[in-house]
Amino acid sequence: MRSFVKGKKVWVALSGGVDSAVAAALLKQAGAEVTGVFIKGWYPPGMPCTWAADRRDAMRAAAHLRIPFATLDASAAYKASVVDYLLSEYKAGRTPNPDVMCNRDIKFGVFYRFAKVQGADYIATGHYRGGEKDQSYFLWAVPKEILAETLFPLGGMSKAEIRALARRYALPVADKPDSQGICFLGDISVKDLLKHEFGENPAILYTLGERAQGGYVVGKDVTKKEIRVAKSRLAAPVRSISFSHPNWHRSLGEGIVAQYRYRGPLVSGKISDNLFTTEADLQELPVPGQSIVFYREHELVGGGIIEP
Repeated sequence: MRSFVKGKKVWVALSGGVDSAVAAALLKQAGAEVTGVFIKGWYPPGMPCTWAADRRDAMRAAAHLRIPFATLDASAAYKASVVDYLLSEYKAGRTPNPDVMCNRDIKFGVFYRFAKVQGADYIATGHYRGGEKDQSYFLWAVPKEILAETLFPLGGMSKAEIRALARRYALPVADKPDSQGICFLGDISVKDLLKHEFGENPAILYTLGERAQGGYVVGKDVTKKEIRVAKSRLAAPVRSISFSHPNWHRSLGEGIVAQYRYRGPLVSGKISDNLFTTEADLQELPVPGQSIVFYREHELVGGGIIEP
C-alpha cells in the first residue's frame, strides 16, 4: 500500500473506535497525507448516547497520530436516510438493514462528498474486506464509482491483529470495546430504539425467523400487535428470493452465490429479473427488508433488498 498512497490526500472516517484509528495509522505509516473526520449523526432525544465520548476518542486518536481532525455534522441526513427509514420499515412489518443505508448515504455519501470538496484523493474507513470479519455484505448499495475511490487498509485482518497493531502504535483507543449498536448510535440497539418509539409491540420487535415463545416467528401483524410462531423457521419449502433496488458492481453470469443474512450461508443459484432461484431448499426464511448480496469467487457482484 505504501507506494500506492504515498503523498495522496486520504480522509479517514474516525468513529472513535479501534478499527478506524488503526486504518488511519496504517495510512500515515504508508506515507499518505491523512485527515481524520468524525461524523456526527442524529441521536434520539431522551436516550443515552455516546457520541460526545466517541468524538473525544476520535480526537485523541488523531492527536496521537498528529493528523488534522475535523467534525462533519451529518445529523439531518442521518435522521432522514437511516433513522426515519428504519422506523418506517419496522412500522410496516419489515426488517430493514440500517448499516446498509448508513454506508450508502452517510459514510459513502455525505462524507465522501465532503472529503472530495476538500481536495481528498481518497476516503478510507475501518471496514474489513475479506477474512472472517468481511463487511462487504453492508457495502452492496454503495456506487461502484465511490468504492473505487475508497481505501480499506484493514483488509482481511483479524480483530486480534487489529488490537495488536493498536497497541504497537500506542493508540489511546487500543483497548476500547467494540460498539454493538446501530451505526453512529453507539450502544443503542435496534430494539432499544424500537421500544422507545413504538413501545412493546411484538410484531415490530420480533423479526421473521427469530426465536420466540418456544418456536420461531413465521408471521406477524403490526396492527394487531401479534406474532405467529411455528416449530420450524420455514412453514413451506422456499427456493427463490425476490429483491428490489438492485445495485451492481460486476456483470452477472455463472458462478453466482448469494448471502441473504450477514454471516449466513452462501447459496448457489441464478438471477433473472430481480429474482434469485436455487435448486435446493433454503435453510432459513428470507426476511423482507433485509439484504441479499451476491458474490462470485469472493468478489462482490451486487445486491438488493429482499421483498415478500
